[in-house]
Amino acid sequence: MRVVIVGGGPAGYESALVARQLGAEVTVVDRDGLGGACVLTDCVPSKTLIATSEAMTSLAAAGSLGVRFRKGGGATWEDEDPDSPPEAVSVDAPTVFARVKTLALAQSLDIATRLAREGVNVVQGSGRLLDPRRVAVRRVHSDEDDLLEADVILLALGAHPRVLPGAEPDGRRILDWRQVYDLPELPERLVVVGSGVTGAEFAGAFQALGSNVTLVSSRDRVLPGEDADAAAVIEGVFARRGMTILNGARAVSATRVDGGVVVTLEDGRTVEGTHALMTVGSVPSTEGLGLAEAGVRLTDAGYIAVDKVSRTSVSTIYAAGDCTGVLMLASVAAMQGRIAMWHALGEAVRPINLGHVSATIFTDPEIATVGVRQADVDSGAVYGVVKKLPLATNARAKMQGITDGFVKLICRPESGKVLGGVIVAPRASELILPVTMAVSLGLTVDQVAHTFSIYPSLSGSLTEAARQLHQG
Repeated sequence: MRVVIVGGGPAGYESALVARQLGAEVTVVDRDGLGGACVLTDCVPSKTLIATSEAMTSLAAAGSLGVRFRKGGGATWEDEDPDSPPEAVSVDAPTVFARVKTLALAQSLDIATRLAREGVNVVQGSGRLLDPRRVAVRRVHSDEDDLLEADVILLALGAHPRVLPGAEPDGRRILDWRQVYDLPELPERLVVVGSGVTGAEFAGAFQALGSNVTLVSSRDRVLPGEDADAAAVIEGVFARRGMTILNGARAVSATRVDGGVVVTLEDGRTVEGTHALMTVGSVPSTEGLGLAEAGVRLTDAGYIAVDKVSRTSVSTIYAAGDCTGVLMLASVAAMQGRIAMWHALGEAVRPINLGHVSATIFTDPEIATVGVRQADVDSGAVYGVVKKLPLATNARAKMQGITDGFVKLICRPESGKVLGGVIVAPRASELILPVTMAVSLGLTVDQVAHTFSIYPSLSGSLTEAARQLHQG
């Protein structure tokens, strides 16, 4: 069986590994580098940057734990000159950005090494469908196409930043999230346009790193698509740390001026900064790839339409990842790719269940969610009961100086079956796993409550919330 995969991101390389495991002859056509945008310009770089910002936030909060930084000039604390300035803690932007790019390239190399070890053929170039079983490949530094024939084709084309007309990125003052790592220094005054996941993550990170940040949100709050309680915590933390937040402010343009940029809002107001970061969503990378000619149907928004096993309108062609618009998460892309190969190569397969997908927003604190949302319960769309416990009452949180965040569980009133949860906390991305397992395995709150948790631990709030939801 010959499999051709167009795109080397999580959907592409994970599907390639499954196809090889099942004995297929696999070729991956990759244009921008293995790992795709996730590894090279998006998820891995942004979370590496956020790791540095978290270190800065920890230093800023260390005083409440009794940590003191010497001002210099004294052998002991008593010898310190109270009039001498404290030693500054600052960010070396070139070092930070270099580390971001180095780690991204290293992760890409790890993927390339793994694919080579498993016998996957990787072709550097751009792929274009000719028909349901043939892909034309324009190799890097070539003016001619090669032809690849396939029994199965998987499209893992990804997505790219949406451009707001009148605010086209120039890579210097007006940026998209792929370009921030090429700056020579931290932005002094950064205007972040867009308060969704990407905007909130970058706004929080750059504020912690030392930039003066203004966050422009077209909606009535930050993170409008997320749990309202979680969004309120993050907005409060942002404001307390000095960020300017403009809610209900839709940007219509960004213009370069001497030494900076001016963002114009729909109501005529302007916001000035040294740089503007545009985070106004993504669009699928589906143009000019022969999809229509091959009979592949697109949605009205331009995404590739797929069924629950990632098959397109053409039986030999599958698609996975951001180009499908299913859920733009690396974990979902990878699972879509695996499911596609299992199905195409004759393995038993369970369609993806989006209700079991956990997601994290890497703000500080993080927001992690899975399953049913409180908004669904409040609206009557789902019959459930909600319990929220603030972390401020958790013993471990007190020890670590954590004052912001909570644990929220949602269950059925009669059976106690866990339907969903929200965690707002440091490392919420790690803490959400037991809730995800409870949702996926159909556990009840009583089963969670009877599970031992460490004392003291943040995860203890999960079992405590479950105990308070006891259904008798």
